[in-house]
Amino acid sequence: MTLELSAALPNARGPVSDTVLAAFAGPADAPLSAAGVADADPLGDDVQLALHLCYELHYRGLAGVPEDREWDASLLAWRAVLEARFLDALRAAVPGGDDVEQEFTGLLSEPVDGTGVSHFLRDEGQWWQLREMFAHRSIYHLKEADPHAWVIPRLHGRAKAALVAVEFDEFGGGRAERVHAQLFADLLRAAGLPADYLALLDRVPAPMLAIVNMMSLFGLHRRLRGALVGHFAAAEITTAPSAQRLDQALERLGGPAECRFFYTEHVEADAVHEQVMRTDVVGGLLSEEPELAADVVFGIQATGYLEGRLEEHLLGAWRSGKTSLRQSLD
Repeated sequence: MTLELSAALPNARGPVSDTVLAAFAGPADAPLSAAGVADADPLGDDVQLALHLCYELHYRGLAGVPEDREWDASLLAWRAVLEARFLDALRAAVPGGDDVEQEFTGLLSEPVDGTGVSHFLRDEGQWWQLREMFAHRSIYHLKEADPHAWVIPRLHGRAKAALVAVEFDEFGGGRAERVHAQLFADLLRAAGLPADYLALLDRVPAPMLAIVNMMSLFGLHRRLRGALVGHFAAAEITTAPSAQRLDQALERLGGPAECRFFYTEHVEADAVHEQVMRTDVVGGLLSEEPELAADVVFGIQATGYLEGRLEEHLLGAWRSGKTSLRQSLD
């Protein structure tokens, strides 16, 4: 089956996202209205969708939007205002600091009785909740590792070589059918969900969009290369244990083999990637640019903060017996 390469335009979620959708349909380089920007929640649905749409121009593009709008000066200037508000909100939400090893110690020390999303799904989750989690994560996993590739030309020596080795695995080790984004598309089909790129965007709320937008923000700005490396390291360190729990959830529920394979692949790959990211990517970066330690810490902390917001959203909805999506999958 051939997948659609570009995403269809979603519905607006307020005046800010409506502005960017209108800009896509209008003439190039036309000034964009600032209506609603100052009052909008920088972590809310309206701003996060607007940012996501702007960033998509740097990925596969959007259906019906001319490719040259990627570098539309007015659109970029308007996006920069949203980025500044998003970045300010992230910095205000985390403690900061420059002790990278302390952050890694925290990531590597899992509580004995965890209460996160993967623990919930392993122990008591239902199939409909797993499918909702797949829908949320589709916003990232159908472009898995793409945001991190932007940092490659911004690294040097050991850090660059090691990060490329990790990316090579993420992109299937040269085999198209093993590209992690393809494995997630296979998972979606096996779960009875649409597998086209961003097909579920209209259903996914701000907490998940913010996680992907953070990756794009860090990846697109050279000055945030340390934050991107910190984020990537945090993701690789925490993925293997959660993937193992999700495989156990699927085993308990009799989930399809394609769904389980996506997670077992990550258990194996990310157990190795965790060591490479900590020792060679982060270690290599800081040996050359020690002044980036605070940025690495920020990337780790921002990842934890946004993942925590998503976790709170998911568990809050599920424990109330409600859908965690903007629209139910049923």
